[in-house]
Amino acid sequence: RRNGGFFLVNAIGGRMDAQVTNELNYNPDWNPIWEVTTGRFEGGWTAEIAIPFKSLRYRPGASQVWGFQVRRFVRWKNEYSYLTPIPAGVGLFGTFQASLAATVVGLEVPGGTRTLEIKPYAIADVVSDRTTIPEIVNEAGGDIGLDVKYGVTQNLVADLTVNTDFAQVEADEQQVNLTRFSLFFPEKREFFLENQGLFEFGGAGTDAFFGRNSTPILFYSRQIGLDEGREVPIEVGGRLTGRVGKFSVGAMSIRTGEAPISRQPSTNFTVLRIKRDILRRSSVGVLFTGRSVSKRGFGSNEAYGVDGAFAFYDNLRINTYWAQTQTRGLRGDDVSYRGQLDYGGDRYGLQIERLAVGESFNPEVGFLERENFERSFGMFRFSPRPESIEAIRKLTWQGQVDYITNRKGVVESRNAEALFSVEFENSDQLGGIYLRSYEFLEEPFRIASDVTLPVGSYDFQDIELSYTLGSQRLFSGRVSAQYGSFFGGDKTTIGFTRPRVELSRQLSLEPGFSFNRVALPQGRFTTQLVTTRTTYTMTPEMFVSALLQY
Repeated sequence: RRNGGFFLVNAIGGRMDAQVTNELNYNPDWNPIWEVTTGRFEGGWTAEIAIPFKSLRYRPGASQVWGFQVRRFVRWKNEYSYLTPIPAGVGLFGTFQASLAATVVGLEVPGGTRTLEIKPYAIADVVSDRTTIPEIVNEAGGDIGLDVKYGVTQNLVADLTVNTDFAQVEADEQQVNLTRFSLFFPEKREFFLENQGLFEFGGAGTDAFFGRNSTPILFYSRQIGLDEGREVPIEVGGRLTGRVGKFSVGAMSIRTGEAPISRQPSTNFTVLRIKRDILRRSSVGVLFTGRSVSKRGFGSNEAYGVDGAFAFYDNLRINTYWAQTQTRGLRGDDVSYRGQLDYGGDRYGLQIERLAVGESFNPEVGFLERENFERSFGMFRFSPRPESIEAIRKLTWQGQVDYITNRKGVVESRNAEALFSVEFENSDQLGGIYLRSYEFLEEPFRIASDVTLPVGSYDFQDIELSYTLGSQRLFSGRVSAQYGSFFGGDKTTIGFTRPRVELSRQLSLEPGFSFNRVALPQGRFTTQLVTTRTTYTMTPEMFVSALLQY
C-alpha cells in the first residue's frame, strides 16, 4: 500500500501512464505495455483496459491482495469522483495514495514467469570531410549495442546495457534561467526510469508536481553518461531494483568510457540503496554513491547517508536525513542534514524546515543547487471553502519565509512571500503573489552575455498576477504578468504556460510563451522563449484505417 501504477485514458482513447513510489514520487516517463479501447453511447462513454501481468511488479505467490482506485474527472463541471472516500486535503493526488485505495481480493496471478526483453541496435554511417588533412572520403563506420531487461522475480528486475545508445531519448524542455543556480532537468533515459523513485533520498522530491528546492539530491542519474550537456559513452552497466519482503533494494554499477572533448577519463559509478518499511506508511533507509574518478581530477568521491520518511494520519509527514561525503582534497564540514515537518490539510497547511549543507559537502553523483549554506523555512496556509459564495470553490491565503545563510552566518538569500488565490467552481483560478527578496553576491554574476552584476547586496520586491483558464475550455492555460525591482533595476515578465487550444477532439495545439524585459544599471536585455507542441490522439482503429488508406 505504498507503490503503484497510474493509468489514465480519455473518451477518444488518449492515454498516459506513470509509476508512483511511496505515494509521492511520480514518474511519468515510465512506459509499460497495456491496451485500451473506448466507446461512446447516448449517455456517455466507456473504457476497457487490459494490463498484462508482465507489465507490473508484485510480490510472489498465486493469491494476491491488491489496492485498486478509480478516479473520474468530469471537466465541464470540474468534478472529481473516486471509488473510495478521499480527504479533501489530499485532492488530486488521491489517486497516488495507495493506502487509501480499495482492497481487491481473489486475484489469481501467473506464478513463476520471468520477463525477458532484449533490445539490440545497429547504426551505420558514411562520412566525408574534405577540410581535414588528410581528407576523409566515404569513410564507413558503425556501432552496435544491447539493452536487456530480466525479471529476476515477480518484484525484482535486472537491467543490463552494453554500449548504450540514447539517440531516441525525449529532448529536455527549454527553460529561461535568471538565477545564479543551475537548472534541474528530469531523467528521460529508459535504462534509469523503472523504480526511479526508489533512489529518492531524504524527501528531496524530483517529480514534476512538487518541484525543486535547495535540498541536495544524493543520486542524480544524469551525472552518469552526461557532462555539461555533452554525451559521455556508457560502455557497460547493470542495475537491480525492486522489493524483497519489507525491503526496497536498488543496486547499480556503470562504467563510462573516455570523453576527450570534456576531458573525462573512464569512470566507474556505484549506487546502493536499501529502504525498510516501518509502521503503516513510513520507512527508513541508507544510500551510498561513488565514482572512481572525482570531478576534481584526482582520487575518488563517495557519498553516504541515512534517511527517514514518516507519514501519520492522512496529511502529516516528517522527512529527515543525515549525509556525508568523502573527496580527496576536501576536509572538514562535509556533512549535510535536514529536518522537515509538513502538514497539508485541506483548510490549514503548515511546513517547517531546517536544512544544512557543509562547505566541503560534495555529492558528485548527485545534484547540489547551492553549496555551503543553512536554510530555515516556514510556511502557513489558510484555505477555506466558502459555502455562501456559489461561484467560488476555495480561497487561499498563504505566507512563507525562506532564510538562507552561509555556514559563517552571513545572509545570502532572504525571501518573504504572500499569496492569495481563488479557485472558481468552473475550475478557473485567479492568483496574486507579493514577494520581497534579498540576495548577496559574493562574486560577480554574469546574468546575460553582456551584463555582469557586481559583488554586493541587493533588495528587491515584485508582484505577480495570474489567471488560469480551466482545462474544459477550448482555449486553456495560465496567463501571468509580473513586475518589480530586480538586482538594482527592474524586471517585467509576461508568460503563457500550460496552454492548450483544442482544434478538434483529436487535434490540439500547445503554444507556450515567456518574455522577460530586464533593465539594470549595468545594461538592458530581454529574453523570449516560444514553444509549440501539437498533440494528435489516434485510436488503434484510426491508426489501422490510416494504414489501409495509405
